[in-house]
Amino acid sequence: MEYVIIGNSTAAVGAVEAIRRNDKTGKIVIISNEKYHVYSRPLISYLLLGKTDEERMKYRNDDFYSEHRCELKLGRTAQRIDVQEKRVILDDGESVSYDRLLVASGSSPVVPPIPGLEKVRNKFTFTTLDDAKSLEKALFENARVLILGAGLIGLKCAEGLSKRNVEIICVDLSTRVLSSILDDQSSEIMKQHLEDHHISFYLGRQVTGFKDNVACLDDNDEIPFDVLVLAVGVRPNVNLIKDIGGKTNRGILIDERCRTSIPDIYAAGDCCESMDISSGQIKQMALLPNAYMQGECAGMNMSGVDCIFDKAIPMNAIGLFGKHIMTAGTYTGQTYYESDGKDYKKLFYSNNRLNGFILIGNIEKAGIYTALIREKTPLDTLDFELICKTPGLMAFSRETRAEKLGGVINEYLGSPVGISCVE
Repeated sequence: MEYVIIGNSTAAVGAVEAIRRNDKTGKIVIISNEKYHVYSRPLISYLLLGKTDEERMKYRNDDFYSEHRCELKLGRTAQRIDVQEKRVILDDGESVSYDRLLVASGSSPVVPPIPGLEKVRNKFTFTTLDDAKSLEKALFENARVLILGAGLIGLKCAEGLSKRNVEIICVDLSTRVLSSILDDQSSEIMKQHLEDHHISFYLGRQVTGFKDNVACLDDNDEIPFDVLVLAVGVRPNVNLIKDIGGKTNRGILIDERCRTSIPDIYAAGDCCESMDISSGQIKQMALLPNAYMQGECAGMNMSGVDCIFDKAIPMNAIGLFGKHIMTAGTYTGQTYYESDGKDYKKLFYSNNRLNGFILIGNIEKAGIYTALIREKTPLDTLDFELICKTPGLMAFSRETRAEKLGGVINEYLGSPVGISCVE
């Protein structure tokens, strides 16, 4: 059996480890346009901050590829898939044959079509290790760094730059920081926290053009800068599947077995869309745990074991200047809310189910809330009032506690739910 994986990040690791559980001898080829050993992308901001180095960023140990007998084609780009011949064509014309193919091609940063952007010399995106290295080389003392985007990527970049003796300014179309994961109250808490760490904001504003190293805003304000970081979002890499007639939306469409609409081709990770069980909607969920579990599910099915992954939910865990945030699910229904102005908790529930939550500060027992969403646990089977105030297993019935303590307690302590293999 010949397995080919396009991509060399979290989903690829999940697939490789799953394949080798079932097939010790099949050939595995990994194709990646990056030249590095698999690394944890969320750590690039900590590399800038000086809290880690390239060695500690590795997502698996040095002998991962040799141990799992993988053939690597790094620094190479998969240009197209020949479905009839079951081959992947690379940028240098080489072709790699497959019996089962996994597309884990990730996503690419969005570069907005702003007039004058093409003339800005020191401009960078911030999603890869090479991005972080290039940005670091451009920095100098007292540099003015303008970040377009006050979302997850932009603010992690801001934190990474915070000890570099530079001025940091963020501009965002939204009136809130982290608008994709926070509501008005929690966003204001984080904005104040970030401003306390010397990050400046222009919110609800749009850059309409650039004149040399000056950003022109829609209210005629101008912001001079030395370095520009584009962090306005990412776009799933779908073309390999779209170009061969596979079903795509914003991302590649997959089923609960991580199969695309093309026979023998699977997809996993940030390039995909899948079912969000908290809302019942198909959407992109670019999250590291989901990427690994999708890759694992794909790898199991590619190697002949029938498995499903049907418990994906939107979930984000992020720390900014020592303050931790965790969110999950969908923000609909009634709410339970508490805040002291620094820490924040809001739970969303309806129809006897927990739908989602926002936590800032104390996130220690967030895994309990996550499990309630994933498992669609009826709230009338537990002490929901106690769960709201003090999450813990004592809020569950004696029978449920016995079940959790008997084997699946890890989910309630925060470990991700894995795939389900079908007998």
